[in-house]
Amino acid sequence: MSAVRWGRGAAGFGRALWPAGPPGLLAEEGALGGVWGRKRSSTASPCEQDRRKDWGHAELLEVLKARVRQLQAEGVAEVTVKRVAVPRAPEAGGAQPARQAKAGAEGAAPALSSRWAQKLDNDQRLMEKRKQRLEGKLQKHVEKVAWQKQLRLEPRLLSRKLASQLQHWEQGTPRSPWEEQLAQLLQEAPQRLGGKAAAAPAVRGPESRLEGQQQRLLSFFECCLLTGHLPLAHHVLVTHHSKSQQRRLLTLSMYNMVMLGWARQGSFKELTYVFFMLKDAGLAPDLRSYAAALQCMGRLDQDAGTIRRCLKQMAQDGLQLQGLFTAVPLGAEERAELLRAVRKAKPSFTPPRLPVSPPQVNTSPLLRDIYAKQDPAVSYPRLHLSLKELQGLFRRQLRVEMATTITVESVEKVPLLTKEVLHARKTLAGLRSRWKTALYQELQETKESEAHAAQEGRLSLFPYLCLLSEKEVVGMLLQTLQALPAQGESLLFLAHELGLRVFKRKQLRNEVQELEQRYSEYLHLLASDTQVEEPCLPRQRWEALGETEAPHEQPWPTSVVVQLGKQLAEVLVRAARMPSSLAAPRSPATLIPVLYHVYSFRSFRQIGILKPHPAFTQLLETAAERTLTFESTDVPMLCPPLPWTSPHSGAFLLSPTKMMRSVEGSQQHQLLLERCPPAELHGALDALTQLGNCAWRVNGRVLDLVLELFNDKGCPRLGVPAPPSEAPRPPEGRQAPKGCLLPEVSPAEKAEMRRELARRLKVAREMQSLRADALYRLSLAQHLRHCVFWLPHNMDFRGRTYPCSPHFNHLGSDLARALLEFAQGRPLGPHGLNWLKIHLVNLTGLKKRESLEARRDYADELMEDILDSADRPMTGRKWWMEADEPWQALACCMEVARAVRAPDPTAYVSHFPVHQDGSCNGLQHYAALGRDGAGAASVNLLPSDLPQDVYSEVAAQVEVFRRQDAEQGVRVAQMLEGFIGRKVVKQTVMTVVYGVTRYGGRLQIEKRLREIHDFPQDFVWEASHYLVRQVFNSLQEMFSGTRSIQRWLTESARLISHTGSAVEWVTPLGIPIVQPYHRDSKVMIKGGLQSLTVSSSVDTSQKPNTLKQKNGFPPNFIHSLDSSHMILTALHCYRKGLTFVSVHDCFWTHAADVAVMNQVCREQFVRLHSQPILHNLSRFLIKRFCSDPRTSKSVWVSRLMDTLLSVPKGPSTWSR
Repeated sequence: MSAVRWGRGAAGFGRALWPAGPPGLLAEEGALGGVWGRKRSSTASPCEQDRRKDWGHAELLEVLKARVRQLQAEGVAEVTVKRVAVPRAPEAGGAQPARQAKAGAEGAAPALSSRWAQKLDNDQRLMEKRKQRLEGKLQKHVEKVAWQKQLRLEPRLLSRKLASQLQHWEQGTPRSPWEEQLAQLLQEAPQRLGGKAAAAPAVRGPESRLEGQQQRLLSFFECCLLTGHLPLAHHVLVTHHSKSQQRRLLTLSMYNMVMLGWARQGSFKELTYVFFMLKDAGLAPDLRSYAAALQCMGRLDQDAGTIRRCLKQMAQDGLQLQGLFTAVPLGAEERAELLRAVRKAKPSFTPPRLPVSPPQVNTSPLLRDIYAKQDPAVSYPRLHLSLKELQGLFRRQLRVEMATTITVESVEKVPLLTKEVLHARKTLAGLRSRWKTALYQELQETKESEAHAAQEGRLSLFPYLCLLSEKEVVGMLLQTLQALPAQGESLLFLAHELGLRVFKRKQLRNEVQELEQRYSEYLHLLASDTQVEEPCLPRQRWEALGETEAPHEQPWPTSVVVQLGKQLAEVLVRAARMPSSLAAPRSPATLIPVLYHVYSFRSFRQIGILKPHPAFTQLLETAAERTLTFESTDVPMLCPPLPWTSPHSGAFLLSPTKMMRSVEGSQQHQLLLERCPPAELHGALDALTQLGNCAWRVNGRVLDLVLELFNDKGCPRLGVPAPPSEAPRPPEGRQAPKGCLLPEVSPAEKAEMRRELARRLKVAREMQSLRADALYRLSLAQHLRHCVFWLPHNMDFRGRTYPCSPHFNHLGSDLARALLEFAQGRPLGPHGLNWLKIHLVNLTGLKKRESLEARRDYADELMEDILDSADRPMTGRKWWMEADEPWQALACCMEVARAVRAPDPTAYVSHFPVHQDGSCNGLQHYAALGRDGAGAASVNLLPSDLPQDVYSEVAAQVEVFRRQDAEQGVRVAQMLEGFIGRKVVKQTVMTVVYGVTRYGGRLQIEKRLREIHDFPQDFVWEASHYLVRQVFNSLQEMFSGTRSIQRWLTESARLISHTGSAVEWVTPLGIPIVQPYHRDSKVMIKGGLQSLTVSSSVDTSQKPNTLKQKNGFPPNFIHSLDSSHMILTALHCYRKGLTFVSVHDCFWTHAADVAVMNQVCREQFVRLHSQPILHNLSRFLIKRFCSDPRTSKSVWVSRLMDTLLSVPKGPSTWSR
């Protein structure tokens, strides 16, 4: 519970800003005395009750002390006799003899007297402390009353006429109540301000286009209302309105937001103040303005005449009464109060029901089969769990999300509980206890400082700091301190992460009861033991249950996120201190900071870093605590995710998630999605839901082997990172860092020593990062070892899908993928075992150009090695370690072994996912777009007896060029003889269609050449330059149509950017796409530990970044086609009852269903490219960027029109 609260008073004037509550104590809101005990019935206020009680205790203590002094003067024996005799009751059988009692009393007298006096002293000290706390509260209460007068509610109007009217009305006659003044204000309000203002409500108000300072203002007002600081929002609104320079930042939606806040409280006077400012700003009220006024009238039960005048004026402004109930988002209570007011003026009025239009159907011809009338033969897949089991899993997930964090055991090796370890843990526990108290105090002081700034009318962080309870913030900061790496973290990165965590947590919804009921009904569609009347998609089922749309909230500006996080980081720096004896045992007993702010150079830039004290890092290592804490949204879900029903509703139960992830602060994607007809998004929504509904489990045998290596010394060759103890150490002797100071060391030697030191530090940092990533993944895998879990998905701005959980998913490395398998198994059937064998050979990287039958036969030849790998992975012949994907190959070996040893392999239930990967998917799309027959054959788009391998073909073509150059005496070509292979060119060939430049391609080839030990390293730079040039030439020769399409897309994007717009397009499935590349706008956040410069390229008011727009369009467009193909495949596989997931162009399913998935994949690729994709793109771009008559005469627009009309045509046709 936040210790910063608003008081409550009459007519809005009693609301005031005030920080209260002692450090470390969390009082219930509105109950100052709640920290000292249970409330008692009394006519006095809680504060008065506590004051009387404490003063009564003080008086009683004084009386008792005086009595003790009197009795001690008379004789100690008498005092102690009475002290002993009074409380003791006679024992059964008779009373104690007087002599024995007296003798006992005399012996015990001094000790008892001393204990009694000591107890009284302790009680007195305790009472002094409690009196001091009460006095502090009383002092703050006095200041609170003073602040009530400082928060300004009366507007300062620039119009003298309005100011005169306001003064006249405030002096007020009984015949001129505030309601009549509002009615007159509405009549005198300016007419609606043209088309732009009239259109605003249809696009969620002007705030949807706010940038920079306006976004910051809007988020400030939203946070004020969320935290109950409405008077503060009003005060800042008045302050900005009174200054002409600041008033231009205010928009109608800001005035409306404050008005709706007052309307909810029934504060008509303050609401009228806002209307005065609205008129003074020259704005016309819209539906939300009238909704606020009428809602307030309903709460105050005003007369019908005033309401009629208000409704009449609304009609004169061209606003429909029905729009109040259909176009304005209101809660149930607000809607009831609004209806109450309207019916007072129009008793027969019935609010319009939301139009129940027939379900909208996606118009894409590619999705016609999916959303056509349901075929009775269609049977959507169900989960293997019963309804009762799924309901129990829902309740577990609900508890996790309501807690906002989850703590799991670390998989690091358990240390021996030596005295040193136990002492370190005890020391850490004591430090954390003190840090909690210090953090509470620092937070309250920071809030008080920010509250003063807000009271002066500035946009402070005060309402943001009040969004979470102090307990949550303290816990979050302590987690941050615990997770900080030894080498420190950039202050900018740390600030951004902390700010984002606050933003994500504040969005937590809490409609648990309604959600539980609806979700339970929804599970009837998925459970194994229930039936539904008609099979349907999950989204359709959820919508049929009457799901209420989650309120959409605007993102915070990046500058606000960073500033808030920076403030919290500085609170942590100030509060976290430790005894100096931990660093230097013989040093004086002083407190030193745990975190230090230092500057360091990274990538030639000086950045500020927060670095933990080495003594604290050592203490953590010694304590070796075995817990990790994650945000609830960073781990897989324990129940099926909510189906996606809109761009901001789906996935987690309570934590809002966006369908399309974007850079924080960006709004352009969200705007496009919201303006898009809902039916056009059904394909994307249903595909994301289908991907998220796949149930997973952990492959326990693989996990055990990985943990064995992880807790030994790792194995980088197999993707298991080594511990920090294996990191390279700084050089010693003459090569040590101090050696640079020796006079005999030459400048060249010093430079070499610095380079070597930098290299070792870089390697150490990389090892630490990889180790931490593996630790998170393996710890979550161990935590979920015996659970079924789900991975909710969303997409990036191009439409490519990703799991929401970052640490443990199937999109990671070979090791990450090997840890996962389907929770729901399928019998192998007649062909499943063959597909397992083929998949195993694919994972080895061998037989790339052999037929499927040859690969299966090759697996049979290797069966002895396969079984040996499955039975003795760490002690046998270790054949699996030589595979391209060793861990997945090992997992497949184990699955093949279990299948071949089963009594009936066709009946063996397999949980193993089999992959089918695209053959350089980007080139496949380019070849299909350009109808390039030769290119299509290279990437397996044409029938062939044997699979084609484009990477080997490019390597062969490069080798031809190399031989020609070698014969002409080119030295580098001669040096490369025997070194040009598939692996050297693969990455460059794969990424060239996604926009990789020659510079980037050279770096890729350089990395591959350095991995070849026999290649002379002195020639790496020259050889990589030569090879990247030859790779590009080979691709140009092999895929002639590809380069022409790329050039057309690049030139179109360049011209669009020169017209001042970002490139937009719509995918074949109707998903709107916009490239988020704009010129950087920089915001300086000053003060504190250091000034931070926040760069943002998502500000739509800035000009587009031409270079990024033109370079990004070709790869992004291909990615959007890739995504469209995946969505089509996913939906059709779901329709056929298959389990389907994807890693972009790599599709996964059960071994028994691979043939069906392959057929669907091919069919949907053909259907996709049967559409005139490039011509449709050309028509869309012409309509979007060349149809505005105001810009039709522009030179750039004319050039763009000419370019868009010249759609490239393929070099040849090819048959399917």
